[in-house]
Amino acid sequence: MIRWIHSYLIDFTSLLALSIVIYFITISQLVGKELAIHIPNSFLQLNTIFLSILIEAIPFVLVGVLIAGFIQIFITEEHIRRLIPRNRFLAVSMSCTVGALFPACECGIVPIVRRLVSKGVPIHAGIGFLLTGPLINPIVILSTYMAFGNDSKMAGLRMGIGFLAALIIALMISYLFKSHQLKHSVSDITDATDVTMKNEPFSHRIGGMIKHSIDEFFDMGKYLIIGAFVAAFVQSHVSAKSMFFLGDGVLGTTIVMMGLAYFLSLCSEADAFIGASFRNLVPTTSILAFLVYGPMIDLKNTIMLLSVFKVKFVFTLLTLITSIVFLCISITSLF
Repeated sequence: MIRWIHSYLIDFTSLLALSIVIYFITISQLVGKELAIHIPNSFLQLNTIFLSILIEAIPFVLVGVLIAGFIQIFITEEHIRRLIPRNRFLAVSMSCTVGALFPACECGIVPIVRRLVSKGVPIHAGIGFLLTGPLINPIVILSTYMAFGNDSKMAGLRMGIGFLAALIIALMISYLFKSHQLKHSVSDITDATDVTMKNEPFSHRIGGMIKHSIDEFFDMGKYLIIGAFVAAFVQSHVSAKSMFFLGDGVLGTTIVMMGLAYFLSLCSEADAFIGASFRNLVPTTSILAFLVYGPMIDLKNTIMLLSVFKVKFVFTLLTLITSIVFLCISITSLF
């Protein structure tokens, strides 16, 4: 059932994203002096904001998917597993550190973590990797730095708070769950991607890397398009007061931005550009919550996690991520 829903959502969002792009590019080409007088300024503003977000974000998405494709083909899970110590504190610290250096998006991190856990990596170490991989890898930090006008403050806060939150969550998981928490037994897990290409010719491996990168790009691209459209629509058609019904204070806007991060399901390599577009609407700490929370857990990621891990584990993880990120952001807002 979950797989059917997931497949349906992918088909629907792909069609919707493609329709949005074609529509707005067509409008951009057709709008002239005579036609412009019949189109509201807010719509023209929406079109401009939407296309500008896409143009800024797509280069980073391309770099990210190419690196993800390289890792998928040329680096095995065993290479990462050798770095994980037996001690839980060292294991969590190491997994969070490796994740921070591992350029992977949240779209592809779940199957990688499943394979790691199925091959013996402790569940808490897998979660540390799951949380930091899409959140604070070098590509994400660079895109955050660029999105906020070459300002290292936001990139540094995202990296520091994200790493701390991931560390706390993974440690709590280590005390709450002892087994691997996979839906199926380890011996039952079979995946076509487990078939190594190390004996294949180099040209075939390059071809596999490119194919994986293309799949990643189209998988992530539709969420970027929909997210860019929603962000542009909010700025051009929705007033700040009606959007932030919980109030314009830090706590209310933080809850709203975390909710947006969850339902938009953006690619972490491009979400900084959309987060930066809210700078005139919400406090900086609320944007920080958007940037930290979204890569850790979102609607798309939740569906993927439910297909791999037990339901109780997934909802416990969702609760921990939500509460810990909110707490960290709330404390940050006091300083």
